[in-house]
Amino acid sequence: MRSRTAGTAALVLVDDATPPRAEPALFDELLAGFRRQQVSRRPSSSIIDGRERVLRRFQEATDGWPWTWTPAQLEAWIAAGGWVHSTVRSYQGAVALFCDYACDPRYGWVAECEQRIGLRPNRICHDENMATHVADHEGRPGRRPLTRAELQAFFDAADDRVEQLAGGGRKGWLPAFRDATMFKVIYGWGLRRSEAVKLDVADFSTNPAAPALGSLGVCHVRFGKAMRGSPPRRRAVATVMPWAAEALEEYLAAIRPRYPGSAGSAVWLTERGQRISARSVDDRFARWRTAAGLPTELSVHCLRHSYVSHLIEEGVDPLFVQQQVGHSWASTTATYTTIGTDAKNRMLTAALARVLDAAAGTESR
Repeated sequence: MRSRTAGTAALVLVDDATPPRAEPALFDELLAGFRRQQVSRRPSSSIIDGRERVLRRFQEATDGWPWTWTPAQLEAWIAAGGWVHSTVRSYQGAVALFCDYACDPRYGWVAECEQRIGLRPNRICHDENMATHVADHEGRPGRRPLTRAELQAFFDAADDRVEQLAGGGRKGWLPAFRDATMFKVIYGWGLRRSEAVKLDVADFSTNPAAPALGSLGVCHVRFGKAMRGSPPRRRAVATVMPWAAEALEEYLAAIRPRYPGSAGSAVWLTERGQRISARSVDDRFARWRTAAGLPTELSVHCLRHSYVSHLIEEGVDPLFVQQQVGHSWASTTATYTTIGTDAKNRMLTAALARVLDAAAGTESR
């Protein structure tokens, strides 16, 4: 193999190889160079892999190559996809970044493509065919907090299943207990799904300000959502729902030791002793959601939205809530927040009382 300076994102070519078709080999080499460039910018591996999947899907859909792609092909592919706005922007962004890389003379691909196939890569993304980012929040409208009644129904469905399986001595009650506890922890500490599955037992510690909570006073999140080009962010989440800590304590003491692999570090284990996967969390949530008769548009992430909304309803300082969930901006926390009518009325009554009391005090002077 020959390449330019080791460690750069320039040409990555194979000598003494004559593939049956030059186009697939050249496309693979372009993707390899694009990957090297991205690694130097430090996005997560999941982002890099996702962009490559998008590019391969687009290539398969068009049955063409970067040197034959056209803006019309991109527009037709996007129009036929039926994706939500944020997904469209992500897919278009992946194609645009790749085309910019392939057409950048600093990397030498334009000359290489012309030499090997007589064509040069094309830039197919422009201002007129790219989706714009004009709203702070592009999430699905159905992604909302659960009402308190819905949340109770969800937890009741999970707990009832545990009792049914355990009472009848049937197989599956240990995973059911684990799942019921896991969703209480996700809600009780406002965690993302990825943060929950990566929890270790050692990630919980005491909180000097709340000694009654014992060793579960603080949850140390080590794999928070990363900023662009940075490693996962860490944060310490104070326990504010003692009942969730009690549920976790029971699981750690009585249920987790029954699993293979309990000598390891992961909090949530499978029947084979492995760490539970994020995909399986989605599947289990869907199962209890159906059992509780809840709308299908609700997802695991809605538990995090519920945590934010319910704390705000209870009068917790919004800045504290923002820090608990690891948001950099208050505006992000605001998009998570949906206040119920009763809570709004209480807030309005309290605000009016403060105004009237202040006015009465002024008049009495």
